[in-house]
Amino acid sequence: MERDLKKIVSQMTLEEKAGMCSGLDFWHLKHVDRLGIPEVMVSDGPHGLRKQDDKGDHLGMNDSIKAVCFPPAALSACSFDRKLMEEMGETIGKEAQANDVSVVLGPAVNIKRSPLCGRNFEYYSEDPYLAGEIAAAFVNGVQSQHVGTSIKHFAANNQEYHRMSNSSEADERTLREIYFPAFETAVKKTQPYTFMCSYNQINGTFASENKWLLTDVLRGDWGFKGYVMSDWGAVNDRVKGLEAGLELEMPSSGGANDALIVEAVKNGTLKEEILNQAVERILRIVFEYADHRAPQEFTTEKDHEEARHIAEESMVLLKNADDILPLKTSEKVAFIGGFAKKPRFQGGGSSHINCFKVTNAFYSVPSDAQVIYAEGFPADRDLYDDTLAAEALKTAGNADKVVIFAGLPDSFESEGYDRSHMRLPECQNRLIAEILKVQPNAVIVLHNGSPVEMPWLSDVKGLLEAYLGGQAGGAAVANILYGKVNPSGKLAETMPLKLADNPSYLNFGGGEKVEYREGVFVGYRYYDTKEMEVAFPFGYGLSYTSFAYDNLRISSVNPTEKDTVTVSVDITNTGNVAGKEIVQLYVKDLTGSAIRPVKELKGFEKISLNPGETKTVTMTLDNRSFAWYHTGIHDWFVASGDYEILIGASSRDIRLSETIHMNSSQEIPMHIHMNTTLGELFRNPKTADTAKELTKKYLLSLNGGEETASEAASEAISEEMTQAMTDSMPLRALMSFGDFSREELTDIIEKLNKLA
Repeated sequence: MERDLKKIVSQMTLEEKAGMCSGLDFWHLKHVDRLGIPEVMVSDGPHGLRKQDDKGDHLGMNDSIKAVCFPPAALSACSFDRKLMEEMGETIGKEAQANDVSVVLGPAVNIKRSPLCGRNFEYYSEDPYLAGEIAAAFVNGVQSQHVGTSIKHFAANNQEYHRMSNSSEADERTLREIYFPAFETAVKKTQPYTFMCSYNQINGTFASENKWLLTDVLRGDWGFKGYVMSDWGAVNDRVKGLEAGLELEMPSSGGANDALIVEAVKNGTLKEEILNQAVERILRIVFEYADHRAPQEFTTEKDHEEARHIAEESMVLLKNADDILPLKTSEKVAFIGGFAKKPRFQGGGSSHINCFKVTNAFYSVPSDAQVIYAEGFPADRDLYDDTLAAEALKTAGNADKVVIFAGLPDSFESEGYDRSHMRLPECQNRLIAEILKVQPNAVIVLHNGSPVEMPWLSDVKGLLEAYLGGQAGGAAVANILYGKVNPSGKLAETMPLKLADNPSYLNFGGGEKVEYREGVFVGYRYYDTKEMEVAFPFGYGLSYTSFAYDNLRISSVNPTEKDTVTVSVDITNTGNVAGKEIVQLYVKDLTGSAIRPVKELKGFEKISLNPGETKTVTMTLDNRSFAWYHTGIHDWFVASGDYEILIGASSRDIRLSETIHMNSSQEIPMHIHMNTTLGELFRNPKTADTAKELTKKYLLSLNGGEETASEAASEAISEEMTQAMTDSMPLRALMSFGDFSREELTDIIEKLNKLA
């Protein structure tokens, strides 16, 4: 149904228009019955519906409907599977239609800057390319049902401490290369119906009133067409926010901010055209849902099985020494740890789902499996109990193998606060160490929303990273442990050995200002460039089978920056069981045009292979695959020169590589001045000849007017030293070392600027 939105807006009173720019209550938008504008509801969240009644609070569980908790983003991103994430989004979109929810408040795509962020379980990755691809797939799935998404939290919201007031201090290159691209990809590929701005300030300006962020970048650079809503309570100055591009304030401010908008229009400090545009943007999304209502059954049981499948595709096998996994039903296996019966499967806060059912691993093993259980330690607190520990040690000693279900209790990580350390509860580490003395055949299953330190890592034979598995995560764990499912997930973040290794360690968690001093060196971009030992690298994950990589082909080894480069590689399952491999493509910049990470993820594909089967994986690279953000030109720049194409099973397991040469027509405008160096002139083909002439005169002066230096001078000043000094010699120094006058240099600089 085509609606004339401008006409509807023109028929609204000033008060109605101002009112449309804030919520009716916590979850609903206002309605105008006389104009046919319906009341619609928005609801959390990123991995399932948390629909509350009108009196429900934001973070609590007041009267939240029974629903399905899918695996949170920390786990689902490890699937590296766009199709799977689109299917998950489609299912959540159908659930939203079934429960009359117009916008799902997700996905959350903030970058995992530090393992300590209390909300990391809700975020996809430390890598902006992966986060963007997964988010776009999810958004596409949800919106295929004419239900909106609200991609969040825009932007640089990477900690919980003082999140409603602190300022994220980051340079433009860091923002553009690390913290913006996931949002940008989603806009350009799928156009989310709405954006949610973050609480924090960015370089001293609140996101909710940051025109550069909400209008210049989001709409001007990326072409966003929907509306921007505030995070709940993020509005600082309502009129300034509306002018900056914040259309909808959530939740209701009891009419206080609506009145400020009305007053600003009446006294001329706010143009009514800005208000009209905001209302039109909101109404377009309201009617997109209202005109495509599709009431349907809430298929909870079917969706529960889909949640299990997503968890199975995402969990990461990190260690499997002596092929301790999969377990055999003929073996006597001890399950130890409270999480075996009461799994931690989601995080705390606004995304917390009131699940209609939860499966655990203990009751999901094959019917003929021989499993004995001992609690060992509770799932909800750090408490070492001598009686429980003694029972666990006896149980482990009497088994062929032991599986220890460890992890972080709810209180250790949640929205609203950050972790203070990366450790598991001490009671767990202590009991694990004691169990290993009586039973060396040990497997650990981790339940956590973010990396933990693992002091026992070298002593255990098996390690399964289950993250937070959603309500069916327990069944997924059991199916992987017993080989019903071959694990195929890979890490969407690096697992550091210890917290102090993290690049943001010295600058995380500040109150008033948080300085992003590590710049673009986030996650593996830092660890790999530093060649730092880690527990497990980005993109790492094992399978019950093995894969061979062969026959790398690149469509063009001499492309221009306008070309699309196609990269193909053959993958063979060399093992005895069917499995899935995640093939990763990294690009390494060899041009020296900027300080860059040693490699960056620019492509991935997940494929399924039967034993002995070979498939060709094809990925494409475009301009952005090679570019870095140049703050001088405020744009992306592709330098001419060599780039290495890397194909790997993880960021540290590169199987194939080939170098290509980029012939870019892009040039950085060069402004030459007295402090421009001879080296800079040499590196610009247009000024290189002049640099040679200047250098010749400089060296002649240095040698006392002689063509070559004396023997004594050569001993004092080596050729290498001369080259280094020349490279860094500013033009102004030629007055002292080259017998140039200031007038001569000024004339030379003027001519050089015409050349450059």
